[in-house]
Amino acid sequence: MNKYIYVDNSSTTKLDESVLLKMLPYLRENYGNASTTYELGKISRKAIEESREIIAKCLNVDADEIYFTASGTEADNLAIQGVAYSNSNKGKHIITSKFEHLAVLNTCKKLEKEGFDVTYLDVGESGIVDVEKVKEAIREDTILITIMYVNNEIGTIQNIDEISQIAREKGIIFHTDAVQAAPHIKIDASKLDMLSISGHKFNGPKGVGALYARKGVNVSGIICGGHQEKNLRPGTENVAGIVGMAEALKQRQNNLEMYNEKERYVRDYLLNRLKSEIKNVQVNGDMDNRICSNLNVTFDGINAEELMVFLDMSGICASSGSACNSNSGKLSHVLESIGQKNSSIRFTLSEKNTIYEMDRIVYVLKNSIDVINKNKKC
Repeated sequence: MNKYIYVDNSSTTKLDESVLLKMLPYLRENYGNASTTYELGKISRKAIEESREIIAKCLNVDADEIYFTASGTEADNLAIQGVAYSNSNKGKHIITSKFEHLAVLNTCKKLEKEGFDVTYLDVGESGIVDVEKVKEAIREDTILITIMYVNNEIGTIQNIDEISQIAREKGIIFHTDAVQAAPHIKIDASKLDMLSISGHKFNGPKGVGALYARKGVNVSGIICGGHQEKNLRPGTENVAGIVGMAEALKQRQNNLEMYNEKERYVRDYLLNRLKSEIKNVQVNGDMDNRICSNLNVTFDGINAEELMVFLDMSGICASSGSACNSNSGKLSHVLESIGQKNSSIRFTLSEKNTIYEMDRIVYVLKNSIDVINKNKKC
């Protein structure tokens, strides 16, 4: 039996064995630099361009609109800063939401220090950005709207197509962080201006991401260096990582309905058991407009960090929020944005999780909560 029950797939996923096999030749014999002109380098260049085609097909866009980065975070930074700097002559106003990933929020804060004006939209209890509030926030000097596709903590799905259409009608560039969406949603990026993904969220390797930027979008690079990625993202390409990300995304998208159905069934089983056997369990965020793998719950009167210790001792890998926030010791900004005052636990499943594992999780949670409550009385 596996030592761990892994239910933190929004943090990262296990590298698929078939993906690793695709990567190995570019870590061993086909190690040439893709910018060179000899045969070994040409092999790497061909692998990159074939991977670009695969990812473009998955997103329903053209291959020359895909740019490779080292992470989803870098892709977000490139999109937001790149648009801000190259369009500042048109205006300096940016619209985002209060519960974006820190890759977006901290980039926006950086731009504020440089003279840009950022509107942070409220979200509300449902965890859904109100489209009307987006409309109301638009100004004459608005140059960018960036709203995440799926929230990384509570899994709620935003009205991205509708928001993108509003932006397009106003001549405003629209970007979405789709890092959590790519493993669960069939994305048509052709309706958008810019979109970020990350390989390790869908059983690909860590350390590689991609940015889709529609032809005609004015965006400048933010890293100085060579001429890779059409001068937008310099640096020697991570060939093995790019190949792995493309293979992983293709596999995920080709099996999307099957994976989603499995994850939904097991997640709902877990939720039903929690609600029926533990008092005062609250689900954070809308349950209908939500990816099928995510369950973010608060246990009334129980500190999630304390409960996480018991889970960890039992070999259960869950999260008290985003991995990027986990060491802050504070209530996450996502929970604050939806009006939740108590900490929560995030369970994010894969298609490999089982009913047996959910039974084990419920057993550990019930016993742990009993211990915590008894200690309170002492």
